[in-house]
Amino acid sequence: MAAVKDFSIEERLSSVLRLQKIDSKLDEIRILKGELPMEVADLEDEIAGLRARQLRIEEEINGVNEFIVQRKAAIADSEAMLKKYEKQSENVKNNREFEAINKEIEMQQLDIDLAKKHIKDAEGEIALKAISLEAAKKNIDEKDGVLQTKKGELDKIITANEKEEKELNKQAAEAKASVEARLLLSYEKIRGNYRNGLAVVPVERDACGGCFNAIPPQKQSEIRQHKKITICENCGRILVDEELNNKVSLG
Repeated sequence: MAAVKDFSIEERLSSVLRLQKIDSKLDEIRILKGELPMEVADLEDEIAGLRARQLRIEEEINGVNEFIVQRKAAIADSEAMLKKYEKQSENVKNNREFEAINKEIEMQQLDIDLAKKHIKDAEGEIALKAISLEAAKKNIDEKDGVLQTKKGELDKIITANEKEEKELNKQAAEAKASVEARLLLSYEKIRGNYRNGLAVVPVERDACGGCFNAIPPQKQSEIRQHKKITICENCGRILVDEELNNKVSLG
């Protein structure tokens, strides 16, 4: 069985420090993008909702128009019946037939009047829906204009940094593979605790490079000796000496 290499403290610190520097460069690119990715996604969702509303209003208008067509057909039928009954009324033989025909004529006229009222109400409903539809379309156009602007800004940033970001992601994957599992777990946990993503920081001007809490001379000496991994007692970040920090590069 092949022997597993036991990395020195300096090697462990170097590997996690290199990962930190790569992640920090990736963070800089994400900061350049800012809230744009989220804003673009939110706008796309909002526009999708507005388009669904537009479609729903259009379907409702179509439904009302179909109702109007049906009512107009009913009026045509009633008018045809009116002519029939009016013609029959010319040949009535007695009062009973006359009253029956008049009653039918009244019923058909009531049906016509009611259908016309329904049509008038429906046309008023369409007018209101048309206003809502126009507002929805205008809102979509405005939101789409903002979306295209935001997408353009984001595309410029992505294009400008695409090559570097791709290379950095590749380096980050390689760097993670070289960091001891437990140390990597600690690094990612600490990194997640801070908005600036700094989990490994150098001692600068006798203080922690993360929280700026003073580091005693004796502690600084221990950090420089690389005999153990030292954590800032105030913020919990991994501390490295300035010399090692300057020596470790991204490449």
